Amino acid sequence: MDKRYFSDKVVEWYRLNKRDLPWRNTKDPYKIWLSEIILQQTRVVQGLPYYIKFVEKFPTVKDLANASEQEVLRLWQGLGYYTRGRNLHKCAKIVVTQFKGVFPTQFDTLLSLPGIGHYTAAAIASFSSKQPVAVVDGNVLRVLARVFGIEKEINGPEGKALFTTLANELISQKIPDEHNQAIMEFGALNCTPKNPDCQSCVLVSGCVAAKNDLQKQLPVKIKGKTARNRYFNYVVFKKGKSLLMKKREGKDIWQGLFDFYLIETKRSAKSDKLLHDQTMLKGIKSQHIIFSSKKYKHVLSHQIIQASFIVVNDNRKTIPSTKGFKYYSLKQIDQLPKPVLITRFLKDHDLL
Repeated sequence: MDKRYFSDKVVEWYRLNKRDLPWRNTKDPYKIWLSEIILQQTRVVQGLPYYIKFVEKFPTVKDLANASEQEVLRLWQGLGYYTRGRNLHKCAKIVVTQFKGVFPTQFDTLLSLPGIGHYTAAAIASFSSKQPVAVVDGNVLRVLARVFGIEKEINGPEGKALFTTLANELISQKIPDEHNQAIMEFGALNCTPKNPDCQSCVLVSGCVAAKNDLQKQLPVKIKGKTARNRYFNYVVFKKGKSLLMKKREGKDIWQGLFDFYLIETKRSAKSDKLLHDQTMLKGIKSQHIIFSSKKYKHVLSHQIIQASFIVVNDNRKTIPSTKGFKYYSLKQIDQLPKPVLITRFLKDHDLL
C-alpha cells in the first residue's frame, strides 16, 4: 500500500469518526501527558473519569508536584499499575525543579523523565507541538500488522524495531498530530482486536489481512508467562470502630498503599490454623474472631490473588509488634490509598 495513501485515508476516516475527548481539545503538554499516563493499559471509558478528576484537583503540574504521594495515590486508586501513579508524581516534581514548571515538549527531553517511554514521548511531542514522531501503541501495532501483513512478533526486539521504523515512514510531516491520533483511533474503533469492521474499512482494498483472512492471526505476539496464584490471608484487627492498617513498603505489589495484617501462604488455609505461631496474633484466640469473609479473587497482569479476611476483636492494651501498624478510624481509612481488593472487602461489609 502506498504510504501517503495510508495516511490520507486514515486521517479522512478520523475526521468523520473521532470521539470528542477532552485531551484532544488542548495543546497543553501537561494535560496531554496526564491523559497518556492514565490511559496506559487502561480503556478510555475507564480512564476518562480519572483524567477529569486529576485535572480538577491538579490543574497545573505545580499543583501535582506540591501534592503528597498519598493524595496522588488516593486519586489514582482503582487504575492499577500503581508505579504509574508514583512516577506521575515524581515526574511532576522534576518538571517543577528542573524545568521551572514548564512541561517540556521535545521528544528527547521527554524520554529523560520518569514514566515516559518512546510512545508517551512521541504522543506529547506530536500532539503539543506537531513534531513528526510516530506513536506506536497496541492499536497502531495491530493496524500495521494487518494492513501490511507483518508476521514479526510485536513484542519481540526485531518486531518492535520494524514496526517503529514503518510507523515513522508512514507519518504525515504536515499533520503528524492528527495522523497519530487517527491511526490510534482507527485501531480502537475499527480495526479492533476481535471482529474488526472490515466491511466499512477505508483500507480494506490494500489490507493483506483482509485479502488473506488473517485478521485472527495478526498481529503475532510472544505469549507471556502464566499468571501465578498467591494466597493472601488478611487478619483485620478491630478496636471499637477503628481498624489496624499499615502502608505497604518494599518492591512487591501495591507499594505505598494501605492494607491489613497479612499472612501469605502457599495454598488456601483455614482461619483457625492461622491464629497460631504469629507474633502479631499473640493474645488473639478463636473466640475473638468476629467473622471470616468469603474468598475474594483479584486478577493482576501476572498474578492472581486468592484472598480471605478474618476480622478479630482486639481487646489487647498494646500491639505486640507494631512495625508501622496503626489504628485508623473508618473516616480516615476512606481517605487512605488502598488496593481495590481492600476497598471491595470494606464496602461489602459496610465499613466504607
